[in-house]
Amino acid sequence: MDGVGRRRPHSSFNRAYELTEESPVYVISVAAQLSGLHPQTLRQYDRLGLVSPDRTAGRGRRYSARDIQLLRQVQQLSQDEGINLAGIKRIIELENQVAALQARVAELGAAVDGAAAAMRQREAQVHASYRRDLVPYQDVQQTSALVVWRPKPKLSSD
Repeated sequence: MDGVGRRRPHSSFNRAYELTEESPVYVISVAAQLSGLHPQTLRQYDRLGLVSPDRTAGRGRRYSARDIQLLRQVQQLSQDEGINLAGIKRIIELENQVAALQARVAELGAAVDGAAAAMRQREAQVHASYRRDLVPYQDVQQTSALVVWRPKPKLSSD
């Protein structure tokens, strides 16, 4: 969903007979019954931007299962929690923003995982290309021992 109650265009119309949580199938009277609200309340929520159902070609409202869930949430926040409609609108906006940010974090996490896998693969390729005839350098420990070298005297062969 974009904004408060706006849905992003979806392609469920392209797939015949596939109903999802986002499919706009309920007319306002059925949505009012399912949510326990009066149809005029649904119209008011639509005007305020709290829940924005899809529209048919004739401008009739069509609510999805997600819209019904949102209507119930608005009713619960309003009646049980005593939050005014402006506060509810802000809560919904913030929840949508959090959901979008969580999706972005998951997307970036997947990108980081992919980059790390590519780096490990490249590192393995570099290690596989090492020459095996070279001796790896190992740090020699420093000691305070003194070694004196005395050349052997040359034997003369006269």
